[in-house]
Amino acid sequence: MTDPRPIGVFDSGVGGLTVLREILRRTPDESTIYFGDNARAPYGTRPDEEVRTFSVQSIDLLVERDVKAVVVACNTSTAIALGDLRRRYDLPILGVIRPGATSAALATRNRRVGVIGTPATIRSHAYFTAIKDENPAVEVYEHATPTFVPMVEAGLLSGPEVEASVREALAPLLGERNASGEFIFPMPASARIDALLLGCTHYPLLREVIAAVAGEGIAIVDSAAATASALAELLSINALEAPAGAATHLQLTTGDVAAFRSIAERMFGEAFPDVAGVEIAAVAR
Repeated sequence: MTDPRPIGVFDSGVGGLTVLREILRRTPDESTIYFGDNARAPYGTRPDEEVRTFSVQSIDLLVERDVKAVVVACNTSTAIALGDLRRRYDLPILGVIRPGATSAALATRNRRVGVIGTPATIRSHAYFTAIKDENPAVEVYEHATPTFVPMVEAGLLSGPEVEASVREALAPLLGERNASGEFIFPMPASARIDALLLGCTHYPLLREVIAAVAGEGIAIVDSAAATASALAELLSINALEAPAGAATHLQLTTGDVAAFRSIAERMFGEAFPDVAGVEIAAVAR
C-alpha cells in the first residue's frame, strides 16, 4: 500500500525548516506542507496554556489540508503539547524531543550533556527526562537561551553582533573565555560537557556560530536528522509511504511572506519554496 497524501510539518516559525530539509533528504518521494506560525513566534516565552492553544490551531490548519502524519518540529510545542495533540487527532504525530535526546545520549563520551532551548522547553525538563530515559548515567545541564529565536526570525544568522550574543548566552553553560579562547576558570576536560544539544529547531540556523563559541571537543547535536529517520520508520510501519513520483511542497506562514521566503531560499534554493500567507483564525476550530 502507498499513500500520496502530504506530510504536515509545524513550527512556531522558520526553525522547523531545518527538520523539513532533513525530511526531504531522507524521504524524497514524500510531499509536504509546512506551516510556520511566524506571526505569533516565539512560543518559548509564552505560558503553557497559550502554547497548547496555538499548537492545536496550527495542527487543525494542517489537518484541514488532509495530511497523513504530522511532525511537530517545534521543541516548545513538543515539550508542552505533544500529549494533548496525540489525544486530539487520529493520525500519527511525531515530536522532535525523543529523537534529539537519543542522539545526544549517543554523542557524549564523558556522559555530560548540555541542553539549550527556549524558556518553556527548559522549564518542562522534557529533554532532561528523555535523555535520562536513554541513559540514566548521563548528567544533563539545561540552560534557556531566549535571545536566539528572535535573532533567527529576524534573519540574523552571522556576524560580530550575533557571535557576541551567542557567546554571552552560552557563558553560564560553557564558562567564560578570555581573548585567546581559553577558559578563565579552567576545569578538567572530564568536568565539562562534551555534547551540546540544540533543543530548538531554530538553533541549527546558528550552528556555525554556536560551534565556534563552544570550541573544539564539544559535539553539537540537533534533532533534525534523527527526527527524519524516525518519520521514515513511522511511515513504513503504518504503510503510509508515498509512491515514487513527483512530490509537491507547500510552505505556509502567518507572518511576512517575503521574510519567510528569504530564509527558505537560503536553505532550499530559489526554485523550491512555494510560500503562501494564511490567517490562522480562519481555520481554527
